[in-house]
Amino acid sequence: MKSLLLLRHAKSGWDSPNQLDIDRPLNQRGHKSAALIGQWLKQQHIQPEWAICSPALRVRETMTGLHNKLNLPESLIQFDQRLYLASLNALLDVLSQCPDDMDQILLVGHNPGLEQLLAYLCGPNLPLSSTGKLMGTATLAHIALPDDWHQLAPESGKLKQIIRPSDIKGCA
Repeated sequence: MKSLLLLRHAKSGWDSPNQLDIDRPLNQRGHKSAALIGQWLKQQHIQPEWAICSPALRVRETMTGLHNKLNLPESLIQFDQRLYLASLNALLDVLSQCPDDMDQILLVGHNPGLEQLLAYLCGPNLPLSSTGKLMGTATLAHIALPDDWHQLAPESGKLKQIIRPSDIKGCA
């Protein structure tokens, strides 16, 4: 079985209205949430073998928060322009090109593409947060998939769990 970790970037700031979207950094809450998710992954012994990420600054900073908690060499973190505000089809295309020998991949990006990918892989009946959101900032979805990155059909995955920073207690 393959395992896919979908992570939406942590909360970004909007302090500079003239700043390009791709250059928006995380705010203070975002930095804390990224570290919290990284610590949770470490405590759960969930270790991605490879990470594919949007090149947006908020994603890079989210990865820094995770990277500080995980044992993932920088050489196994790839920033791919196709993931910046990617559509469902673009995300599926990126996943279809993942190496066969990688069994657990972390994909870090943006909505609405991540929500669409999660619904495509796991079906429409997914657990929403208390605020009615599926993939809020710094939300991590852990999906079990068939043994072939090239065969990702609708509802071929099984949602193992979805974790939001507000769900985590005792991590710090």
